[in-house]
Amino acid sequence: MTGTRIAALGHYQPAKVLTNHDLAGMVDTSDAWITSRVGIRTRHMAGPDEPVDELAAHAGAKALASAGLTPADIDLVLVATSTAVDRSPNTAARVAARLSMGSPAVMDLNVVCAGFTHALATADHAVRAGSASRVLVIGADKMTAITDWTDRSTCVLVGDGAGAAVVVAAGEDEEPGIGPVLWGSVPEMGHAVRIEGSPPVFAQEGQSVYRWATTQLPPIARRVCERAGVTPEELAAVVLHQANLRIIEPVAQKIGAVNAVIARDVVDSGNTSAASIPMALSKIVDRGEIPSGAPALLFGFGGNLSYAGQVIRCP
Repeated sequence: MTGTRIAALGHYQPAKVLTNHDLAGMVDTSDAWITSRVGIRTRHMAGPDEPVDELAAHAGAKALASAGLTPADIDLVLVATSTAVDRSPNTAARVAARLSMGSPAVMDLNVVCAGFTHALATADHAVRAGSASRVLVIGADKMTAITDWTDRSTCVLVGDGAGAAVVVAAGEDEEPGIGPVLWGSVPEMGHAVRIEGSPPVFAQEGQSVYRWATTQLPPIARRVCERAGVTPEELAAVVLHQANLRIIEPVAQKIGAVNAVIARDVVDSGNTSAASIPMALSKIVDRGEIPSGAPALLFGFGGNLSYAGQVIRCP
């Protein structure tokens, strides 16, 4: 068994931007109401001709190019999504086809907003076990397609996008770049975040999610750091699921990462579910806000109520 690392990242968002002022013309809301409650100012919205697998493929292609790899180099594709329309072919298979890959294993994972960190852990396990050598891990969601645009409590939250990471084996003399995962769920509260019905619609019990996230998640996140052998003070970045700025800021403070860059991509992108963590991380790395090799805490949480986190070393 060997350790793994993230070789490169990539992200993609549709061109159309939906502002708070745009939403104020659609439902009874305002820029002040939205920013005061969730901190979001803009979000990107995919069109009817932009399916989830297209968003995912764009992000995946950017990650591969950054890693200096070709699609044929990948032997496992994992896509975390909860908004794919079709059951088969799955999103990972469609991404592989769009990128003209060889014959990779293709799997979708539906763990909603915690999907990317679950998929990243699965990629780490696959490489460590020897069943894969180079894995393309993507979080992609088209939340605007499952939104009730008459419900101002949820339609102001969502955006579309995708983020990707290329996971490879660490060198023999190289420190592992993906730490142990800590994951779990609270099944009795699974109803608090829902995508149900036909057609499916996103709904949530906002106050229940807020209380759970701000009180229960910080000690779990600190345990993630313990498993990785780092203290919160040593973290260079904290990338939480970009659900709501009023959740992100208090949770980050309670974790105790006093020296870390805190990802706040939710302000510009909204809640993009499984895409939120890889998109936010990719942007921080692109901007040079954290150096290569620096430790970053990734922590996803949301539907089911599921959570998963690990400390990674930035590519």
